[in-house]
Amino acid sequence: MAAEGEVIACHNVEEWNEKLKTASDSKKLIVIDFTATWCPPCRFIAPIFAELAKKHLDVVFFKVDVDELNSVAKDFDVQAMPTFIFMKEGVVVDTVVGAAKEEIVSKLEKHTATVVAAA
Repeated sequence: MAAEGEVIACHNVEEWNEKLKTASDSKKLIVIDFTATWCPPCRFIAPIFAELAKKHLDVVFFKVDVDELNSVAKDFDVQAMPTFIFMKEGVVVDTVVGAAKEEIVSKLEKHTATVVAAA
C-alpha cells in the first residue's frame, strides 16, 4: 500500500488486483480515478484528486490509466475520462463522470459520513 495521503497508481493488472483486494479488505472507502495522459480534464483534476487524498486519510485513492490497464477500465464499464468510481467492500456505491470537483467532494463526504455512522 502507498503511504497515507497518497494516490496509488497501478501499472499492471496483477498489481491492481493485489492492491484493490488489500484496500477492499481494509473496509475503507475506495475512490478510483480512471484517467488518460492525453485527456485535458484528467490533467486538470489530477492535482485536486491528489489534494483530496491528503485530506481524506480514511479513504484509499487509486489512479488507473485506461490505456495502461484497459481491461480494468472495461471491468468497470468506463466510457469517458475522467471517471471516478466509489467502492466499499468490493461493491461500487457511486460514480462521477467528468472533472467535477464539487460532485467528487460531495460523494466523498456522503460516503465517508456513512462509514463513521456505521462504526
